[in-house]
Amino acid sequence: MKLRTLFLALVTLMVALVGTASAEITLTYANFPPAVTFPSVQMERWAKEVEKRTGGRVKVKTFPGGTLLGAKNMLEGVTAGTADIGNFAMSYQPGRFPVSEAVDLYHGFTSAKVASQVLFDLVQKYQPKEFAKVKIVTLFTCPPTNIMTKNPVKSLKDLKGTELRVAGTSADVLKRLGGVPVAMPQSETPEAIQKGVVKGMISSMEILQDFKFAAYTPNATVVNLPVVSFAVVMNKAKWNTLPADVKKVIDDLAREQAVWTGEYVDKHLQEALAWSAREHKLQQFTLPAADQQQIGKLLAPMTDEYIRKVSAQGLNGKQIVADVQALKAKYEKPAKAAKPTKKKK
Repeated sequence: MKLRTLFLALVTLMVALVGTASAEITLTYANFPPAVTFPSVQMERWAKEVEKRTGGRVKVKTFPGGTLLGAKNMLEGVTAGTADIGNFAMSYQPGRFPVSEAVDLYHGFTSAKVASQVLFDLVQKYQPKEFAKVKIVTLFTCPPTNIMTKNPVKSLKDLKGTELRVAGTSADVLKRLGGVPVAMPQSETPEAIQKGVVKGMISSMEILQDFKFAAYTPNATVVNLPVVSFAVVMNKAKWNTLPADVKKVIDDLAREQAVWTGEYVDKHLQEALAWSAREHKLQQFTLPAADQQQIGKLLAPMTDEYIRKVSAQGLNGKQIVADVQALKAKYEKPAKAAKPTKKKK
């Protein structure tokens, strides 16, 4: 009798375990930019990949455009469990994310793919305490920010005194370059340009197509200013409830997603520039070499200030910056061509 009871208990336990393993899991994923933008495109790709790689066990409900959480309360909302997952821009909150902020300094990045890999590796190395309350799902950056204006900016002299819409750390960048930073929601920028409140903006240039800004700013000046860094994070309690195999799928996808996002938005940027030239006769300019060198000198104090600030917080600011530069050099290095195999005679 006892053996029969024990056998039935084991069967019941096994059924329960199988049921738990196969039960459908639903995750909510909040994002603040509109659905057409690259942070939301990468969200949809991630959701599909997780669903596919878990055999359909995990379903991800996505909420783009601030429909669940906005840009400013994303991290708090995920921490509190309003959303299971959320994407936010660290660059929009200067001083709050000291390690990743090093990537937002002026390094002359020319692609999101390189900058995203640098950000990912840097955060993996330092495991910053500012992310201690959440699980990092992935990290990435936008392409380098540039100047988009109603009238051409062909030199730093043209930029002097020019009001431009900026966000986050770009405000300090523009001020040091002689321009006038104006903070406002991106949605209000077209009307502000039409009324002359601002003459353009600083941002990554895929928005020329995504937000149809090429109609208002048909002039782009390529200067490769700092990138904007993003993090996708998950509620820690929710993460802890996930089965081990689901956690593995998410962890295995983390770096791949960072690279995919960088590659995607770099390609999309070129498509956006071609569309802007075709539809709105976009003109692209580069600054004289002397002006480009001057930008490096004008923005160098930001790096010095960053090192002093984070060092006072107990971090090795000088080493963090050195790591960013070393990682940038690593990922910018062209891949070696494979040596041709010799044919046997």
